[in-house]
Amino acid sequence: MAEENTQIEFCTLGMLIIDEIHPSPNSPDQTIQKDILGGAGTYSALGARLLSSKAQEAKSIGWIIDVGSDFPEKIRSTIESWGTTAVFRKRPEGELTTRGWNGYSGNEVRAFKYLTEKKRLTARDLSPALLNAKSFHFICGGARCLTEVMQILDLRREENEKNKQSSDPNIPSPRPLIVWEPVPDLCVPLALPETCRVLCMIDVISPNHAELGAFFEYTHPETHVDRETVEAHAQQFIAWGIGRDKKGAIVVRCGAEGCYVQNSEVKRWLPAYHTSEDSSHANDDATNSSGKVVDPTGGGNGFLGGLAVGMVRSGGDIVEAALWGSIAASYCIEQVGMPELTAGADNAERWNGTVVRERLEEFRKRVDLG
Repeated sequence: MAEENTQIEFCTLGMLIIDEIHPSPNSPDQTIQKDILGGAGTYSALGARLLSSKAQEAKSIGWIIDVGSDFPEKIRSTIESWGTTAVFRKRPEGELTTRGWNGYSGNEVRAFKYLTEKKRLTARDLSPALLNAKSFHFICGGARCLTEVMQILDLRREENEKNKQSSDPNIPSPRPLIVWEPVPDLCVPLALPETCRVLCMIDVISPNHAELGAFFEYTHPETHVDRETVEAHAQQFIAWGIGRDKKGAIVVRCGAEGCYVQNSEVKRWLPAYHTSEDSSHANDDATNSSGKVVDPTGGGNGFLGGLAVGMVRSGGDIVEAALWGSIAASYCIEQVGMPELTAGADNAERWNGTVVRERLEEFRKRVDLG
């Protein structure tokens, strides 16, 4: 359970899912991977955890895990080794852990369906420590996002009233950072009115390029991302107004071509850590040591976990946060499932044999933000 003295910096309302992964028909390796730790909640928590090497930083990453009767002990051990504030909840007897099917086609486009019943997380599932997180990640449709954000703000005000030490009754609890990842099925023109309604309640909206295009009935070529179209569609969202003061951001995740970041002050393309040459196929036969992409599953979710803690710890610098997100994503996609956490001879933790902060510094120099 979350410790009372732990300030949670990141909390996701995404779920843990045990994945079954089916490669693209064009992949040279047609092996189906089963019992893979996954889910948007898992990958976003991992993305935030990757940039949190100190024990107290790791504890500041909060999430909820619903455990079914089939929950593998190996997966529990993996999660516990991360040192996050992971709240394990046992599902009613006989109920299974949420499981999903993932299938890939060209340009890393993913199809997904549930294989078992899912248990959706809501604001009322949050403990007081999780409720008072500095940032939240949502993956859902616009209507649900609006409902959950308003619920979180109401519950925080209630908790603040209970615990307030100040004599001033008008001091509100600090407002959290809200990062919203729209679900693909609801990235359609008919969903734009409810999408616009929620924009003023969030700080960052982050669809991928295909999802952003789908809002406007546009399909990107399978071979590349149409950057001019991404910029035009992103500008439309900025015009509608993101954030309470219209200073929020849209971050469009474009796979091997990186991401596009825009707010009222910034318009910038940032590369992916792994180049397009490294990412020629979602399931090529590259090894981790080569630095190439093996499986893109969870890369976008991991990106947003890294981005959220990057914004919290950088004071809201969206470009710096996007660099953090890119580094988090790079680790998520170097293998099927989760990257491997080990400790080196110097006691510095390593993921896939590398130090995350060193990769971030190398990437920052490569991007050259000057």
